[in-house]
Amino acid sequence: MSCWVLLLVLGSIGGASGRPPLPALPVKDGCYLVTPEVEVFRVEGEAVILHFPFFARALEVRSIAPPAAGFLIRRENRTEEPSPQDGPGPRDPDQVQQDPDRVQQHRHQLWLLPARVSDSGEYTCTYRNETFCVRGSVTLHMLASPSVDVELLSYPVSAAPGDPLRLSCPSLGVFNRTDRPVQWFKDSNGTALGGAADGDRLLIPAVRTAHAGVYTCRLRVTVSQRQFTVSRVILLHVEGSDPETAATPPTDPPATADPGPPSSSVHTPVLQPPLILSPLNGSVWESPHGSGLEMSCVVLTDCRLADSTQVTWLVNGQSLETSYLDRKALQGWRRVSVRPDGCRLELRLMVSQISEEDQDVEVACVAHSAAGRREVVTRLRLEDSTFTWAVVGAAAACCFLAVVSVFLFVLFRPERKKRRSDYILARQSSSF
Repeated sequence: MSCWVLLLVLGSIGGASGRPPLPALPVKDGCYLVTPEVEVFRVEGEAVILHFPFFARALEVRSIAPPAAGFLIRRENRTEEPSPQDGPGPRDPDQVQQDPDRVQQHRHQLWLLPARVSDSGEYTCTYRNETFCVRGSVTLHMLASPSVDVELLSYPVSAAPGDPLRLSCPSLGVFNRTDRPVQWFKDSNGTALGGAADGDRLLIPAVRTAHAGVYTCRLRVTVSQRQFTVSRVILLHVEGSDPETAATPPTDPPATADPGPPSSSVHTPVLQPPLILSPLNGSVWESPHGSGLEMSCVVLTDCRLADSTQVTWLVNGQSLETSYLDRKALQGWRRVSVRPDGCRLELRLMVSQISEEDQDVEVACVAHSAAGRREVVTRLRLEDSTFTWAVVGAAAACCFLAVVSVFLFVLFRPERKKRRSDYILARQSSSF
């Protein structure tokens, strides 16, 4: 009996001390499928490096692939029809090997040097061993020029008039940069912006409505001992009026013989600024070290302003694209739902891994429209596991002492001696 109790206690201790189980991955064609990567939109003629951060993270947290593991990247389908001058794209692993100068695989990265419109399509990265098969995917959209679809190609950034703003080139961490500085261009102007750069960032001391537009950052990078041009497009939205023109001068009313009573005027409903329902101002997002975190911002606004209402996340006062979280955070799509009290907008922010550098980082949700601007400030914090481990340790110690006490009692308890006199008296009593 004591052995069964000991096994039960050890099993409960092991389940309590271990980390919570990782979410199960869906299975298709014998492989576990990781969440698809964010779709990539790039311009033809530039260097493109396809990588799979969600896929790599899934292998890391599950300790599946060794450091020297091999991966297979292949092309599943096309998303655009190739032009005659493009030539064949990497449709399968054999074609990837047939064009080593332009298409190269480095572990779970695929280098397109340079990329063509015919490279558009879905790419999968697979790791397989005797036990596991894990697969990730990413969709690449190649555009012939930036003017084809600015909305898809650009990174949206929102700002309010009067706010300082620093724009930086996003998604460049996988490249080896040269010593040449980043060049910035606005709209279709071919002349680089000068005098407004703060290192590699474009500095706007005070945003005005005239600053809204399409900004392009361009720089030279070194890939496979060759230099290529890489560019990113940022679409800046400025909502509101400039401080100087925010107040309109009063106008004289038309002269009339009898203006009539004030109640005869037509009442125009006043639009209210958007209301942030969640999170609450000053709230804290907690997550264990090494775990992911998903944050959601829910905004209530007038349905007439739902399309023009901008909802964004700021990290330490900076946009997500210009903050340090850009390399491990992803902003989701905006969701709109119609409710009796108005329209609700939801924007999520997902962080792949929380570490010590994220402690007490300020994360703000900003909502602004033509009616006004609202902001809610929250913080990131690592969960303190000291109390949890103390409780688990105390419970384990109590269970262990109880099992040892029961075991020692059973082992050393004195044997009861049978009293023969009582037995004889019982026999005598039964004879009557």
